[in-house]
Amino acid sequence: MSTTALNLDQLNAAQREAVATTEGPVMVIAGAGSGKTRVITHRIAYLIGTRRARASEILALTFTNKAAKEMKERVEKLLGADAAKDLWIGTFHSNFARLLRQHAELLGFSTNYSIYDQDDANRLIKEIMGELGINAQTLSPDTIQNVISNAKNKFVLASQFASQARDYVEDQAAKVYLRYAERLQKNNALDFDDLLIKPIELFLQRPDILEHYQHRFQYLMIDEYQDTNRAQYIVSKMLAAKHRNICVVGDDAQSIYSWRGADISNILNFQGDYPDAKIIRLEENYRSTQTILNLANKVIAQNKEQLKKRLFTRNEEGEPATLFICEDERREADKIAQTIRNLKLAKGYQNSDFAVFYRTNAQSRAIEEALRTHGIPYQVFGALSFYKLKEIKDVVAYLRFVLNPRDEESLLRVINFPARGIGEASVEKLRALANEEGLTLYELVCGAARYDLPPRLVSALNEFRMLIESLEQISRHASAYEVVAELYRQTRLLELLKEENSPEAKTRFDNLQEFLSFARRFSDENPDENSLNAFAQSVALMSETEDKNGDSNKVSLMTIHAAKGLEFPVVFVTGLEEKLFPLHLDDRKQLEEERRLFYVALTRAEKKLYLSYAKNRYRFGNLQPSLKSRFIDELDGELVVTEGGKSLCDLRAEEKERKRIIRDDDHAPDDFGDLSERWREPKSKKSFVPKPAAPSVPSETTYRAGMRVSHKMFGRGKIISVQGAGDDAKAKIYFERAGEKTLVLKFANLTVIE
Repeated sequence: MSTTALNLDQLNAAQREAVATTEGPVMVIAGAGSGKTRVITHRIAYLIGTRRARASEILALTFTNKAAKEMKERVEKLLGADAAKDLWIGTFHSNFARLLRQHAELLGFSTNYSIYDQDDANRLIKEIMGELGINAQTLSPDTIQNVISNAKNKFVLASQFASQARDYVEDQAAKVYLRYAERLQKNNALDFDDLLIKPIELFLQRPDILEHYQHRFQYLMIDEYQDTNRAQYIVSKMLAAKHRNICVVGDDAQSIYSWRGADISNILNFQGDYPDAKIIRLEENYRSTQTILNLANKVIAQNKEQLKKRLFTRNEEGEPATLFICEDERREADKIAQTIRNLKLAKGYQNSDFAVFYRTNAQSRAIEEALRTHGIPYQVFGALSFYKLKEIKDVVAYLRFVLNPRDEESLLRVINFPARGIGEASVEKLRALANEEGLTLYELVCGAARYDLPPRLVSALNEFRMLIESLEQISRHASAYEVVAELYRQTRLLELLKEENSPEAKTRFDNLQEFLSFARRFSDENPDENSLNAFAQSVALMSETEDKNGDSNKVSLMTIHAAKGLEFPVVFVTGLEEKLFPLHLDDRKQLEEERRLFYVALTRAEKKLYLSYAKNRYRFGNLQPSLKSRFIDELDGELVVTEGGKSLCDLRAEEKERKRIIRDDDHAPDDFGDLSERWREPKSKKSFVPKPAAPSVPSETTYRAGMRVSHKMFGRGKIISVQGAGDDAKAKIYFERAGEKTLVLKFANLTVIE
C-alpha cells in the first residue's frame, strides 16, 4: 500500500516523521490538540501497508475503551476491516485480560476467571477486615483498598509488602493484602490491578512465554504514556526488550493522575531508558485559538519538571480570556449562567458548546442551582456509572457466576436476588457448614439435600441451583443476549419491577431494558466470539468515562480531571483561589501537578475561555474570605480582560498604584514593609531590632476608615470604608498581599496596628 493511499501528504511534517519512523525506540511528545490519534492510527496503517509488519505483530495500548475503539475504527477506515482484524488494539487491562485468558492456569486460575471491579474488591476487603478484627470505623476499607492498589501499581506483591510497611496503616493493609490475594485465588478472580501485574508474574515465571510475546509483538505502541504506572512501565519494557520497536506517545504537561498511580518519571526518563530514542515533538494545535495556547504556554513554563515544547496553531488569533471577579460562589455561578444565556442569544451557541470546570465536586452545587434558575439544561459528568447501578451489578454478578462457579462474591450477591427466602442468617449458616465440610459455598448449595437444613431453605437452594445450571447450559450455544433474556424470564426481574410500580422501580426497569439492549448490540457485533464470556469481560472493563453521553444538548459540568481528552467551544474554569485551585500548595511536585491540571483546563477550550474566582466562599458552613489563585498571576496579563474590558495588566498596575498611595498616605516607614529588611544591620554586628507594639483588639465601633489592621490569612492592610452596624457591619479593606476585600467584622478577627 502506498503512502499516498494512507494520506500522509495530509499530515504536517512532524506527524509524517512520527508515522514513518518505525524502527527503534521513539517518543512522540504530543501537545494538546496536536492530532496524536491520527499519528498513532496512520503509523499502524503505515506498518501494515508497507509490509513492515502483519496486523497480528502490532500491540497498541491505551487507557480507555472509547480511545481504543476510535483507533480501531480509524485503522479499519484506512486499511479495510479484513486487513486490521488481527490487531491487538485495546486498553492495557483488556489486552492483558485477553493474554491471561490463554495462560491463567499457569498462575493457578482457570480461564473463566472473574474480573472484580472496585466495588467487588471493596466488599471483599471489608469482609476480610472483619475476619482479622480490624475496625472499619477507625480504618476504612477504602483506605486499605487504596494502599493495596498503590502497592500493586508499583509491582509490590502481597508477600513483599509486609516488610516494606512504614506505618500502622500499611502494617494493617499488609495483613489484609495477604488474605485478599488468597481469597481472589480461591474465588478464581482478578481485580483490575491484577490484570497489570499478573502478566509480569507470568513472564518472570515462564521466560519462554515472554519470549513468545516478544517475538510476536514486533511493534509496541503506547498512548497517553504519561499516565502509565510502575507496573505498566515494567511490562511494556519487558515486551519491547527483543525488538526495541517501542513508540510511546504522550504529553508530560497533561500528567494529572499521580493520585491513582501514574508516574510522570516514565515519560520524563524515557531517553534514560533508551538513549538512542528518536524524539519527535507535535506542537501544532488544531483545536484552540493562538490566544488560548499562549496563555497555556506561559503557565506551563513555570514548571521545572517538563519536556520543553511550545504549542502554536494556524487557527485565528482569538479574543482574550475573560476574568470574572465575584463576591462569592453564588455570584460566580450566576455570572456563568448569564453569560451562557447571552452567548446563546448573541452568537447562536448550543448548550452542548459550553463546559464548566471545577477543581472539586462540591463546587458544582452552586453552579447547578444557577443553571436551573436560568432554565439551562445541564449534565454532571462523574455521576454514578451505569455499570455501578445496583440492578446492573446484580445481573452482571449472575453472568459472572454462571461462567465461574468458584466466584463466591458473585454468589453472595445473587443467592437471594430476587428474594427467595435465603436471608443473611441462612447464608452465614451455610458458609460455616461449607467451611466445616471443606466445600465451596456453591458445592454445599448443590448438595443441600444431604444436610440437616430446613426444608424451605433446601427448596430455595435447589431453585437457585437449577436456575444457574439452566443458564450455564444455555450459555454453551446461545448468545449473551439470549442468556440475559433467559435470566430475566426465569427470575421475573422485569415483572417484579412492574408490580412494584414506583418511580424507583420504573428507573430500574428502564436500566435493565437498556442493559438487555446493550447485550443485543454486543451479540450482533461479535457473532463469532464465545459470546457470554466476551460480553462479561467487556462489561467488567467498562470504566466510568465510557458512560458519558456527549451527544445531548446540555451544558457539561465536570471536574478538570474528568475533562481530559474532551474539548468544547466555550470553557469556564471556576474557583481560581488559593487552597482550592491550586488545592495543594506545600509540596513542589504536587503544585506542579496542579499547574498541569490548569494547563489541561485551558487547552480544552476551542474559541473562548472564561476564568473566575470568588473573594469569599462558603467552607464548612461558614462564609470565609479567599485569596485569588497564584495561577492568575502567572497568566499573560495582556491576554486576559475583566468583564468591563480592562486588561489584567492594567488591573495589576492599579493594584500596585493603590498600594503605593496607601503607603504614602500612612506616613509610616514600616507600613506594609519588611521590618527585617528596613532595619537590618551588617551581619558582622549584633543589632537590636525593635518589635512593633502588640496589636490592640478594638470593639466593632472603633473600626474606621484609614485604620491599619492585620488579618490572619491576608496579612496587613488598611480600612478603606466601613458600612452597617452590629452583626451586619462590614469593612472594605485593601490588603498588601491580597488586594481589596470586603469582610464581615463580626467574623473577620482583625487586629489593629498602631
